[in-house]
Amino acid sequence: MKKILIANRGEIASRIIKTCNEMNIETVAIYSDADKDLPYVKQATKAYRVGEPPVVKSYLQLDKILEIAVDEKVDAIHPGYGFLSENTAFAKAANEKGIKFIGPRSDVISLMGDKVIARNTMIEAGVPVVPGSDQGVDSIEEACELAKDMGYPVMLKASGGGGGIGMQRCDNEEALIKAYQSTKGRAKAYFGNDEVFIEKFISEARHIEVQIFGDESGNIVHLFERDCSIQRRNQKVIEETPSPFISKKTRQDICETAVRAAKHVQYTNAGTIEFIVDENENFYFLEMNTRLQVEHPITEMITNLDLVKWQILVSRGENLPLSQVEITGNGHAIEFRLYAEDPKTFMPSPGKLEVFTYNQNEGVRLDLGFEEKNVVSPFYDPMIGKVIIFGEDREEAIKRSKAFFSSMKIEGIKSNVPLFLSILSEESFKEGKYTTAYLTKTLQNIH
Repeated sequence: MKKILIANRGEIASRIIKTCNEMNIETVAIYSDADKDLPYVKQATKAYRVGEPPVVKSYLQLDKILEIAVDEKVDAIHPGYGFLSENTAFAKAANEKGIKFIGPRSDVISLMGDKVIARNTMIEAGVPVVPGSDQGVDSIEEACELAKDMGYPVMLKASGGGGGIGMQRCDNEEALIKAYQSTKGRAKAYFGNDEVFIEKFISEARHIEVQIFGDESGNIVHLFERDCSIQRRNQKVIEETPSPFISKKTRQDICETAVRAAKHVQYTNAGTIEFIVDENENFYFLEMNTRLQVEHPITEMITNLDLVKWQILVSRGENLPLSQVEITGNGHAIEFRLYAEDPKTFMPSPGKLEVFTYNQNEGVRLDLGFEEKNVVSPFYDPMIGKVIIFGEDREEAIKRSKAFFSSMKIEGIKSNVPLFLSILSEESFKEGKYTTAYLTKTLQNIH
């Protein structure tokens, strides 16, 4: 591979360019009018305008992106995450044009993209799943009947997509009736599929995911777990590895289960198996993400591996660089998603980054999409970048995190830095005793 087009923007585009530069691979970036001044545009070998700011007129312009790829004679396309990263048609169309899609096969993306089908596939693989409906729910009446049998609370979820935008917790029948049509509407708008299904809501839960990797020879390994339980609106804010909650036995069991799930679908390239874990450490399959994750850097920090490099090597037809027994994890890493948002309401705060300074301390990695004087656009996710902190143990990682965020100054927009500093000093976080309800339950105390 001598040239790769990056079908994404911001910090993940910069992250991919960094590895490509180290591998002497040229990069082709795409940008919307809103992103023309962002760092990744200048970092790429070449960059092409792909349209106006709205995603449907820019980063979701499948045909236009492929046209650029063909004109530039690229060998491969890296989709990053979000946008077209799990779009079966995009992966298939790229391959048909002789361009390698850096990810799993299009049929696996399709299989795992429908959450109901994915759920039933995992049942076939002997992977435990959350109690719920085995097919789409066609009416409010059916939804209410199923929820009554399961017992409230339940989660109403879009079959065609994951993330906070595709799900709604319902604590009673009134809430379920109210959420049914709105969830179907969002599902249609964001995923092109209005089918929804119901799962039992697991209380006092942890969100634990396992990084897996496969090659075309059938080798599949895990690279340990990540704890992603600190969330707002079902979207991750802080992730860490290893999880401070699960036992050594559960870690082994959940990682082995993730590998079994990946083998069942003959998975290739980078992927993540997401689980919900209850207070007794019983774990249940949530979904498979058929792409690189936002939080992959913490796995890189403890394993000292480059997962983007692995993606490229596997896409070239090479075997995984290491076997399972050769993969080791050392130390502790925490990732903070730095957002342009009000830390109390979590509402986006777009605008110009008038001041953006910090001290580059030991053990700190920054994957940033913006630099000082850039404008954070209202058209996309308001993530400025990611702060990844490494320590020899969790205590050291927390200490370094406090020192780093205490040094950070952001002016011109609001950010969630004050929230991070509050969380880092909060007792249940320091003790690792938090669940997915952490922010909801402790918000008043930590502000």
